[in-house]
Amino acid sequence: MDAAMKDALTKVPAVTLGFWIIKILATTFGETMGDTVSMSWLGETTATAGQSGLNGYVVGTLIFGAVLAALVWLQIRARAFHPFLYWATIIASTTAGTTLADFATRSLGLGYPGGSLLLFGLVVASLVVWRTNLGTISVESVHTPKAELYYWLTITFSQTLGTALGDWVADGSLGYSGAAIIFGSALALLTVLYLTTNVSRVALFWTAFILTRPLGAVVGDLLDKPVDKGGLDLSRPIASAVLLAAIVLLVVLVPQRAGRKEVGAA
Repeated sequence: MDAAMKDALTKVPAVTLGFWIIKILATTFGETMGDTVSMSWLGETTATAGQSGLNGYVVGTLIFGAVLAALVWLQIRARAFHPFLYWATIIASTTAGTTLADFATRSLGLGYPGGSLLLFGLVVASLVVWRTNLGTISVESVHTPKAELYYWLTITFSQTLGTALGDWVADGSLGYSGAAIIFGSALALLTVLYLTTNVSRVALFWTAFILTRPLGAVVGDLLDKPVDKGGLDLSRPIASAVLLAAIVLLVVLVPQRAGRKEVGAA
């Protein structure tokens, strides 16, 4: 690749159908893996030690938060788009989002409505500050360290919001399967709007990005939650391993290319 062409590319992938499929699988993996660590492993450890199992959310958030920070640092340091590094960072953000949302809604006692509203405010605030400082929140502008920081901060908030929102909807009469239909239908509607209208592509992207997280969250919960709570009671570690294998396979098989900078971007 010549220098001129390389300079015209961003450090995030082009938004294609393959991007959204991998994103949904990554968010589902984040839910099952987050639950595996915070509830199955750390939850059991803290309970055995005579402490509340909710401490698992705190420790899990610290673990995944540290991994996320390290991967974001590597992503910013990278000079070009690297598919495995990018998707590893996405997975870290979604697992950190799972444990952080559970910490906010359960450990802090905010509940699903309170936690969802707080996290929605953080997503909006991140986007507003990003646009105010850089003039755009388009993913086509993500090629400078400052834009990347805003990008990953917004993504982490959106992943956390999606977890709380998915749990809130699924906790009602709809259950996990009903909630999956709701969020899946919402994404289908966004697809129709994208194909048939001139609604802002930036707005549609961020709305879809947020909604893929609760879809992944409720599908993940459907897979690993007990039968008496509406789940299939599959092994969390096994479900996580299968999802991770599917993600790796798709990253290898589905063409991964960097997005192009928006016109006029430096």
